[in-house]
Amino acid sequence: MKTLQEAFAPGRVISIAVAGLGPRGCDHCRTLSSMPDVKIVAVCDHFENRAEAAADKIEKNAGYRPKTYLDFDEMLRDGGFEAVAIATSWETHMRLSKKALLSGYPVAMEIGAGQSLLECQDLVRVSEETGLPVMPLENCCYNDMEMAVLHMVKKGIFGHVLHCEGSYEHDLRDEIGRGDIIHHYRQPHFLHRNAELYPTHEMGPIAKYLGINRGNRILTVSSIATKAMGQHEWFKRNRTDSPDLMQAGIRQGDVVTSMLTCANGETISLLHKCTLPCPYSRGGRIDGTKGCWLEDGRLIFVEGRTKNPTDSWMHPYESFDPYMSEYRHPLWAAYEAAKDNLTAGAHGGMDYLVDRAWINSLQKNIPPPLDVYDAVTWMSITVLSEQSISMGGMPQAMPDYTNGSWLTRGPAAGAFTLDVIPE
Repeated sequence: MKTLQEAFAPGRVISIAVAGLGPRGCDHCRTLSSMPDVKIVAVCDHFENRAEAAADKIEKNAGYRPKTYLDFDEMLRDGGFEAVAIATSWETHMRLSKKALLSGYPVAMEIGAGQSLLECQDLVRVSEETGLPVMPLENCCYNDMEMAVLHMVKKGIFGHVLHCEGSYEHDLRDEIGRGDIIHHYRQPHFLHRNAELYPTHEMGPIAKYLGINRGNRILTVSSIATKAMGQHEWFKRNRTDSPDLMQAGIRQGDVVTSMLTCANGETISLLHKCTLPCPYSRGGRIDGTKGCWLEDGRLIFVEGRTKNPTDSWMHPYESFDPYMSEYRHPLWAAYEAAKDNLTAGAHGGMDYLVDRAWINSLQKNIPPPLDVYDAVTWMSITVLSEQSISMGGMPQAMPDYTNGSWLTRGPAAGAFTLDVIPE
């Protein structure tokens, strides 16, 4: 535990730049600027008010003011920092990441929808040729429940894991519907694409349960979509100021279901639902030879352990809460022990952990625990699902971005690894 707690102690100061200052970029600015060994020396956004507002908040919270930029290329030319965090729109993530790599900067990249397999392949090529890492900032990999489940998977509590499920169910009709007003990137994707647009929140933890890109890989993606009604009805009710949006033909189906197959024989089911009234859910589920877990309702059944008080043939679930305590991930336990001395990030602490994982990798000069192969694999699901839906659900082959090294790649090193359970 002491070694893990040291991961939260201040180390060598890392100077960074942050590009993209919408809600997620500001979340990262708030979290990173709270760390005494991180200095945000530059911030960049197309919109001057966003750049200045972010600089104002950093100055207020951290006592210094970063330089502001409206042009990403100019920021890279000026330099003066060690690494770049990118939280811009989905369609610019990889393009700007490549520019940063080619300018000599390691990258932390927010997650989202991939645009093409070509851009994914090109990002891997540039990362490999420059020798510089790209870390996807998938915070859900570091959520307390997902990390407890990961601990249980690694301990064999579920036996052989055969099937995983995940979803992104989030009523975003207002955010999508006002995207042209609030400068939010989702709107054009929902208007013009039909895909699993946001797979990484659920796919990130699942990939770690199943060892994707480290002893296992995704083989195929097949997807189907319902018709699109929810956002269209929202536009008709709420955007009378925009006849174009009221009459827009929405491409994105209200419910997109995807099935993935893996090289080691597992299957994965993903569901995307953002334009219907529904509670937020990531819909996690694991089915193994010794038990199963359901995120919704916080339920679990472990063969030989879960009691059947009614002697019913139904074998009822039990609460997951006692397992959360018993299988608290050591890294999360270390974070809880240290967090009274930290300024916690958004989303219950998982933002802090994913940002800290990036900074820790830079300080120790080790590969990040989530890497470029993870980023492009997860983001390719969007592209392949889009192709599959257009072809009536036909399976699409996932490229092997590791060029066969998934067969022999060992676990990531360091306190923030998600490939093994640190002692």
